[in-house]
Amino acid sequence: MTQDVFLFFHKSPQSLPLYERLEEKILSEIENVTVKVQKTQISFSNKRNFAFASLLPVRKAKERPEAYLTVTFGLSYPVDSPRVDAATEAYPNRWTHHVMVGALEELDEELMRWVKAAAEFSAGKR
Repeated sequence: MTQDVFLFFHKSPQSLPLYERLEEKILSEIENVTVKVQKTQISFSNKRNFAFASLLPVRKAKERPEAYLTVTFGLSYPVDSPRVDAATEAYPNRWTHHVMVGALEELDEELMRWVKAAAEFSAGKR
C-alpha cells in the first residue's frame, strides 16, 4: 500500500479495507495492471484505464452504507443488474457502470467478471 492510497482515504478510512481487497483481486486476477492514484479516483489500467475506485456517492445519502467504495468500469454493452447503481453510454458502444460496494463480500466473482471484461475491452481498443 502506498502513501498516496492512505492519503486518498484520509477522510474515509473505513473504506480503505474495501479498496485493499479490490486492488488485491485486480492485481492477482488481471495481468499487467498499473495503478494510479489521482485526486478523485484510483485508476487501474492495462493499455488504457479499465476500472476505477472512488468515493463517488452514486446513491442518496440515506441509501449509502457507512463505509463504501464505488467501483467504475467500462464495457461495450450495458450490464443489466440491480447491483449497478448507474450506467451511461458515454460514447456509442462504450458504457460506464458504477457499482457501490459496502462489504468485502460484494467484491465477488460477479463484480470481478465485469472488471475482467472491462480490462479485455480496454486492451482491445485501438
